[in-house]
Amino acid sequence: MTSVLEVRNLSIAFGGLRAVDDVSFAAQRHRITTVIGPNGAGKSTLFNLISGALMPQAGQVIVDGVDMTDAAPERRQAAGLSRSFQITNLFFELTVAENIRLAAQILEPASRRFLPLRASTRARAKTDEMLERFELTHRRDELAGHLSHGDQRRLEIAVCLASEPKLLLLDEPTQGMSHGDTANTAALVRSLTDDVTVLLIEHDIALVMDLSDHVIVMHQGRNLADGTPQAVRANPAVQAAYFGQA
Repeated sequence: MTSVLEVRNLSIAFGGLRAVDDVSFAAQRHRITTVIGPNGAGKSTLFNLISGALMPQAGQVIVDGVDMTDAAPERRQAAGLSRSFQITNLFFELTVAENIRLAAQILEPASRRFLPLRASTRARAKTDEMLERFELTHRRDELAGHLSHGDQRRLEIAVCLASEPKLLLLDEPTQGMSHGDTANTAALVRSLTDDVTVLLIEHDIALVMDLSDHVIVMHQGRNLADGTPQAVRANPAVQAAYFGQA
């Protein structure tokens, strides 16, 4: 099994706080790797370092064998990395289809990107594909801001996939969802691994243990443990630090 993402000794501090402290792990191709940990453990900061929103003070980020440690976010996207955010990040005044089409525009050859929209044949085809796959075809002309929270989160994942990434970072995709929406989103995320490697932050432990192939536990900025869901749940250090068990 090959790694799409390798994080090597990644570190960043804000003043005296070491938000991410010498963290290393690998995300295997076409698998779901989930990062868990208490609030303030450094999970979102880790995602910011991987996606290029922050630059590390030490360590490396390797995407499909290429060192992306100092690369800008747009270079990381071109290398195959896509990311959703903890707070829904859509163009609410654009339609569902327009949100997806904007993301899919990167698939067009550079010579065609500034032609009229009717010439963007690949982007339009990808938009139709994403609308059907995410069961949003009947809402293609609705404003994204008018969708329910669950549909907005589903649309955001569709937008991320529209650029055909190798690696998809999902930051708490089920946050604020009902039980039914959470179950639907879990099934959706599980189905994505045919096309993409998933790196996930999630607080729902039952969901994590059911969904993940590999789990990384962060605590006070450090990698406390990693392994299969079963091994992580049985780890005494994890039980003490995360589950509150002696």
